[in-house]
This record gives sequence, structure tokens and C-alpha cells, in this order.
Amino acid sequence: MSVMINLLPWREEKRQRQTRRFHLLLVAMLVLGTALGFLVARLYQAELEAQRERNHYITEQSRQLEANISEVRGYEEDAAELSDQLALFQTLQNERVKTVRVFNEIAQSVASGVIYQRLSRRGDTLSATAEAGSDRQVSEQLRRIEKMPGLGVPQFTEVESDSDSARRIFRFEVNQQSVTPKDDETADSTSESGDLEARNEA
Repeated sequence: MSVMINLLPWREEKRQRQTRRFHLLLVAMLVLGTALGFLVARLYQAELEAQRERNHYITEQSRQLEANISEVRGYEEDAAELSDQLALFQTLQNERVKTVRVFNEIAQSVASGVIYQRLSRRGDTLSATAEAGSDRQVSEQLRRIEKMPGLGVPQFTEVESDSDSARRIFRFEVNQQSVTPKDDETADSTSESGDLEARNEA
């Protein structure tokens, strides 16, 4: 007696189980791939946002740096202008001291019988108008001016006689040479006008 076993239902069931397992695995892989792709996309997005923030920060810092550079340049220009003003002030101060010193020395060198009517200074040139009782007094005064340190040889510009008296009015110019001003001399504010009138009694 032989026994007949039908294996078709079992094989069909096995095939269906394998098909379901394959489908489940395929779905799982699809879900996993989607999740992984989403995660990668999020990571790239986060990195992009971080890079944008870094770029924005760099841009802002660059603008701030440019503003600071402009401010520093402004300070440098102000410092240069202040330095020029200080140099000009020092030059004017030295010129003031020099003018006062020269005028004082001229006043001390007045010869007997000579009266200065006007002294003026323009640049390095001194101009003077004075009167004297004789040609000898005029010559003596010019010799004294010539011997003064820091002054050149005086040059006549005009000589005339006073119509009301026998006195002679003479004018001369003399160039002032470079002389270092003394530290203990104080400049008077009236000397800065560059035009001084002095009268000295004989």
C-alpha cells in the first residue's frame, strides 16, 4: 500500500511567507532610506545655516573693521593737523621772541641825538624811520645797527631834512639773520603786530 502526500499547499504557503518577508524587508529599507535621506538633508541644511551665520558674522566684522579704519584715519588726520598747528604756533612764538629781542636791542643801541619814529618788521626785513641832529649821528647809529648780532648791513632807503628844524630824517632797512632765541625771553603780545613805534630821548 502506498501513501500519497500533496506538498503543493505547503510550498505555496512557504512562497507566500517569503514574498511577505521580502515585501516587509523592502518597505523597511524604503523607510530607512527615507529617514536616512531626511537626516542627511537636515544635516546639510543645518550646515548651510551655520555657514550663512558665519558669512554674516564675517561681513559684519568686515564692516566694523572698515569703520574702525576710517575712524583711525580721521584720528591720524586730526593728529597731523594738530601737529601742523603746533609747529605753526612754535614758529610764531619763536618769531615773536625774536622780534621782541631785536626791538629791545635796537632800543638799547640808540646813539646820542637819534630818535626812532617807527620800527616795523616784515618777514626777515626790518624797516626803520628815525631822526638825528647830524650826519655823524646818522652814521653812528648805522654802525651800531651793523654791529648788532643777527643783523646784516643796513641799507638807506631815504634821507631828508626836516623843514622845521635842522634835524635829518632817515630811513633804512636791514635783513635779520637766523639767530636762536633765548629761552628766558618772554614775548609781549603787542610785538606780534609786527609794527612798533618807538621814541627815545637823546
